[in-house]
Amino acid sequence: MITILTVAGFDPSAGAGVLADIKTIGAFGCFGVAAVTSITEQNTLGVFNASHLEPDLISNQIEALLTDFNIAAAKTGMLPSSASVEIVAERLAASGIRNIVVDPVLRSTSNYPLADADVVKALVECLLPLAALVTPNVREAAAMTNIEVKDIESMERAAREIIGLGAKAVLVKGGDIEGDLAADVLVFDKQCITINEPRVRSSSTHGTGCALSSAIACLLGRGSSLEESVKRAKRYVAEAIRTAPGLGHGQGPLNNDAREESLV
Repeated sequence: MITILTVAGFDPSAGAGVLADIKTIGAFGCFGVAAVTSITEQNTLGVFNASHLEPDLISNQIEALLTDFNIAAAKTGMLPSSASVEIVAERLAASGIRNIVVDPVLRSTSNYPLADADVVKALVECLLPLAALVTPNVREAAAMTNIEVKDIESMERAAREIIGLGAKAVLVKGGDIEGDLAADVLVFDKQCITINEPRVRSSSTHGTGCALSSAIACLLGRGSSLEESVKRAKRYVAEAIRTAPGLGHGQGPLNNDAREESLV
């Protein structure tokens, strides 16, 4: 069994963050370990507050895991400050982990700020060069590029702009763009691929970005190609939404235990 590291925030409702990541990692037959960056106060109705951990504490968590486990892949989620981005990048660079997926979490779906204003600059300078894949949604892609991202054409422009900033590969997620298809744009090695899935209309979509990036990290760690990993992870998320348990009174959690083996 291979080990996957997640570095992200803690959501007590378990719909997003490290708790959701660990569930997804388990669904892919991997062993998940986690370093927590922030303790949030949230549920399916929204995020109400967040208490960020000091960079040294984040660093010490990662260091403890790296000295004990052979980690095949890692994903990063909520990194609330430039200092936390810098220390995480430093630890990951020293680890030699090649399969790193960066989910540049900046705001919650309810629009609560999860990262300081200077985090984008730190992400670009420190983490993008280490990442096998960066997975911004349309708002995050716009924040990273100053491009209004509203359709497939602008998603591709933003992805290529992020490549120009130092990323090896970029997946711009189009789930927030209305339409019968949920379209994502993957740019890598001078290729541009649009990945379409029928949209699953549901109020249970809390943590989709966390699930997607965790699934991709697992598949890359297991040796799948980037394109295959993204396509299979996207099918997994669609199934996790379709079979969601319908919990909470707001934007409910996914079924992170959806088994990807049935989606091959």
